[in-house]
Amino acid sequence: MRLQKYLAHAGVASRRKAEDFIVAGHVRVNGTVVRELGRVVDESDRVELAGKRVALPARHRYVVLHKPAGVMTTMRDPAGRRTVAALVSPGGGRVVPVGRLDYDTSGVLLLTNDGELAHVLTHPRYGVEKTYRAVVRGRLQGEDVKRFLAGMRLDGSRSSPAKIRVVRAGSASSELDITIHEGRNRQVRRMFDATDHPVLSLVRLRFGPIALGDLRVGTSRDATEKELAELRALRRSVDAEDDDA
Repeated sequence: MRLQKYLAHAGVASRRKAEDFIVAGHVRVNGTVVRELGRVVDESDRVELAGKRVALPARHRYVVLHKPAGVMTTMRDPAGRRTVAALVSPGGGRVVPVGRLDYDTSGVLLLTNDGELAHVLTHPRYGVEKTYRAVVRGRLQGEDVKRFLAGMRLDGSRSSPAKIRVVRAGSASSELDITIHEGRNRQVRRMFDATDHPVLSLVRLRFGPIALGDLRVGTSRDATEKELAELRALRRSVDAEDDDA
């Protein structure tokens, strides 16, 4: 297994971040600093990151959380704000959030110790879809909807086209489902801001194969067998691509 892939499977970092650690000289294999990304290792090797041994987990854990608004999508916060770590049982092994949900956004969040899966779920190359239920101010017009479907300029570049479905339209507020496959900072809110329909509330309904369903706010569950099968299929696609590289 390639060293960056080993680190990702161990859950210490995404593969991209693991590559940065290796190139920077923070990784040792059997006591020797390794900077080559193609180095092959296995479980018999002693792999260390910043002086601490890194081992593959005995089993991967996949936790689905309904993150409330007003909670940080991190395991700890220097400012002392509440984090998702307080909402997930430590039993079964350490997990970390896959991607982020804004502080003021609620909805489905996956936490895992499977770094390789986290890589494929968050890397733009794989285009994993995320669906949100947004309540926005006012009623979107046809031209507004066309801007979502065509993509709009954010940070000086055009976003990828979004899918949008009107759930309820009213003069004071409207409710819509929007599906994107990018992960730009506060992207959904900024897209609605660009059409002069600011978001009043935002809930993520789906992240890849993981659906929020009727999971209560602030509670968590293990991923279902069906979800695990789809997650494993994503993992296999990455492994195959990596083996071909």
